[in-house]
Amino acid sequence: MSERNKRGRSGRSGGGRAARQAARSAPVTKGVPYITRKVPVYEVLDEEGLALIENNAETILQEIGIEFRGDEEALQIWKDAGADIKGERVRIPKGMCKKLIQDSAPTEFTQHARNPERNVRIGGKNMVLVPAYGSPFVRDLEKGRRYATIEDFRNFVKLAYSTPYLHHSGGTICEPVDLPVNKRHFDMVYTHMRYSDKAFMGSVTAPERAQDTVDMAKVLFGEEFVKNNTVVISLINANSPLVWDGTMIGALKVYARNNQACVVSPFCIAGAMSPVTVAATAAQLYAEALSGMAFAQLVRPGAPVVFGTFSSSMSMQSGAPTFGTPEPQLVLYIVAALARRLGVPFRSGGGLNSGKIADAQAAYEAANTLQHAMLAGVNFMLHTAGWLEGGLSMGYEKFIMDIDQAGMIHEFLNGVNLSENGQGLDAIREVGPGQHFLGCAHTRANFETAFFRSSVADNNSFEQWEEDGSLDTAQRANKIWHKMLNDYEMPSIDPAVDEALLAFIRQRKESFPDANY
Repeated sequence: MSERNKRGRSGRSGGGRAARQAARSAPVTKGVPYITRKVPVYEVLDEEGLALIENNAETILQEIGIEFRGDEEALQIWKDAGADIKGERVRIPKGMCKKLIQDSAPTEFTQHARNPERNVRIGGKNMVLVPAYGSPFVRDLEKGRRYATIEDFRNFVKLAYSTPYLHHSGGTICEPVDLPVNKRHFDMVYTHMRYSDKAFMGSVTAPERAQDTVDMAKVLFGEEFVKNNTVVISLINANSPLVWDGTMIGALKVYARNNQACVVSPFCIAGAMSPVTVAATAAQLYAEALSGMAFAQLVRPGAPVVFGTFSSSMSMQSGAPTFGTPEPQLVLYIVAALARRLGVPFRSGGGLNSGKIADAQAAYEAANTLQHAMLAGVNFMLHTAGWLEGGLSMGYEKFIMDIDQAGMIHEFLNGVNLSENGQGLDAIREVGPGQHFLGCAHTRANFETAFFRSSVADNNSFEQWEEDGSLDTAQRANKIWHKMLNDYEMPSIDPAVDEALLAFIRQRKESFPDANY
């Protein structure tokens, strides 16, 4: 496929006062394909503490081991590498995983989008913000909570495409339950390919579905391009504690063998799937991630991997997961530092919360996780926007509230402007003591770009707010997402490539019966 064919992107049109006002409401970072941080990361443990967690993780792998279930090939691969195998339990000598990863896994890599201007660099000082993932339900103010459909899925892909503050189209943004389980991956992957030109995630719910994703990518990008470049990234979850199941192993093998990236990510609710303490959870997470990333290198040396974590605390009264609380944030900081020491990109964070609607609880819990993930140095932030109800719901209004937070992350990580203009001495000379800066030359020159302008917050007087309808945050967000969908313009694509994708999907769907498993 030619660069010209992959490059197509729709333009925007409009004019007049309203258009100028809309342009001024957007922060200055619009159009950045990913964030390169200019602010240092925050550390919570010193060298001694991190070394202790590393050693504990290696002890877990060597003494307790980890199970690779339902995949004889995986067990044989580990055996050939020198691990101790008893049944499905794999005990790995200290240092083996680390060496395998550091010998071949890339410290950074580029995931290519069909529009090369939207390629993302994953790792190092870069941050890629990605929509939420995996919800069976969606929610909005008009229709309330309901099962997600493929229409909802397309809507969220359109919204993610339309904002400059999400750099990635994501993966299973919500589950389209109106489609058969064994075939819905075709429609989801195609939606990412057709309704957006940003990078996207692949299917992992069965090895053959992972292969379908790779095959569709070959149609979109060209077989040779896929062979030599990473165009898909996918989420491979451990079954904590200390289990990799056959489905995840199978999907990982498909992607690794095809040089496509995997986010190797344990999923721990502390107190249920890991111990209740921060240090113990961090050690278990690290052990699980080490084993998965090392296995990817055994399958194909050099296969791109991302050290992923997902950790929450739990209510000791009800057993329900809790989000935005201090303990998972400490875990996040620790494993982020471990990823940097290991030399691989890191995934965590997002707008995690237990709120059932887009209310104060949802907002402050999400903001807590987003801010800590930003400071910790997350490279690939899944669940940036839309997450509600512990991940069970994808919220339209919440999505808008979260991308507003994402815009603030952009602005903060730009750091401090120390240029002559940033120093502003001319402004201080002009105004002098006891006056104001409202009309000075420096203010006039910078007023459009000086501060982040929220698209959701209302900063007017009470009287003006009342005159405008007394809308709360969710109501304002509701108007915004409706307008974004109304204004959406589909990015262009080579018609021959589009037809080839549709033909591939038709042929594959017709080759086996529908099933809901």
